[in-house]
Amino acid sequence: MAGKDVDSTEVLKAGSAAPSIKRRELVAGLVGLSGAAVAGSALSASTAPQRISLDPTRAPGASTSALGNRAGGEQPKRIPLGIISLTPLQDLHGTITPADLHFERHHAGIPAIEAAQHELLIHGMVERTLKFSLADLKRFPSVTRTCFLECSGNLFTNAPEQTTPQMLCGLTSQSEWTGVALSTLLREVGVRPGAKWLLAEGSDAAVMTRSIPIEKARDDALVVYAQNGEAIRPEQGYPLRLLLPGWEGNTSIKWLRRIEVADQSFMTREETSKYTDPLPDGTARQFSVVMDARSVITTPTYPQHIEKGWQEIRGLAWSGRGRITQVDVSIDAGRSWQPAVLQGPVLPKAHTRFTQPWHWDGQEAEIQSRAIDETGYVQPTAKQLLAVRGPGSVPYHLNPITAWRVAPSGEMFYRGDAWE
Repeated sequence: MAGKDVDSTEVLKAGSAAPSIKRRELVAGLVGLSGAAVAGSALSASTAPQRISLDPTRAPGASTSALGNRAGGEQPKRIPLGIISLTPLQDLHGTITPADLHFERHHAGIPAIEAAQHELLIHGMVERTLKFSLADLKRFPSVTRTCFLECSGNLFTNAPEQTTPQMLCGLTSQSEWTGVALSTLLREVGVRPGAKWLLAEGSDAAVMTRSIPIEKARDDALVVYAQNGEAIRPEQGYPLRLLLPGWEGNTSIKWLRRIEVADQSFMTREETSKYTDPLPDGTARQFSVVMDARSVITTPTYPQHIEKGWQEIRGLAWSGRGRITQVDVSIDAGRSWQPAVLQGPVLPKAHTRFTQPWHWDGQEAEIQSRAIDETGYVQPTAKQLLAVRGPGSVPYHLNPITAWRVAPSGEMFYRGDAWE
């Protein structure tokens, strides 16, 4: 074990007897640790890096702590790239994204906001102009909903073979969100006849704004203050954000401070010069905010190395139009498809985990997945997308079937030419 500093008390020499620990001594040690924790002296020790023992049964472990930590060998991380950071999709299980791994997208950095001083103003075409503090909002009936968020530019179109799912489309995450229904707040202020749109405005330096149809506001929109059981993280909009399930992420305004009710859209920068979809005829789609059905295989993918025999193909599928009803998997570059197993619960406008057993014979292969939602929409190929939208549609709302190549060596690669 040259080159590694190992505590001699942690390693039993070959042929030696195990050290004897009397039950009375063990109990006394545990009581001593408990008393120290109560006194506060164990707190600093519990937060220090824990030495890994080759036999953890030989001595008591670390005491309790104020905050939990991931195991030393489990350290998934976002990839920060300036105004965005990417969720490590290939490293996660299930459908809930830990809050500290939720993707980020900023337009002017993360503002520091004191929750006690923050207020939400609702005004315009209303009977009563009102301001709500965070405490005010928490007095209303709470609503909890699990749904995904996704940036409309969530595709690395020129990705090389050495691309992970995180780099390819890591601008999507899923959380359990808690807050108050926006429809409840609109009833509180009293919306006047003729009102058709809202303007949602954030407290960041970009003063991010988007126009929201009143129908969406009254349907499933939430003003949320909690994420996965705790207060929203600052990078996700603390202390308040708008949540529009199924819509492109930039419409779910973070650091929400103002909602104005009006009879027409506000045609902000983010819905005129930005976040529009150019079309081949020279026009552009505006307010194309719903995220279409999509899927991505998360394992096996680059940089994994697989062995001959049984594998489980796993991935995520989602749709902004409702529930995923089917995910098909192909192991022969899309020439044939088999339905995968959807792991419940299958929620509307939410990530759904799919799995498919696969016996790899050691030959070159290409695996793909395609999602189908409850409207009957089928995830398209890149060629189908470009035939309708044209190359000018890049970079928004691209949801093509993506492929992963398996080399005879068992190495996995992203098949980047699938977009050509």
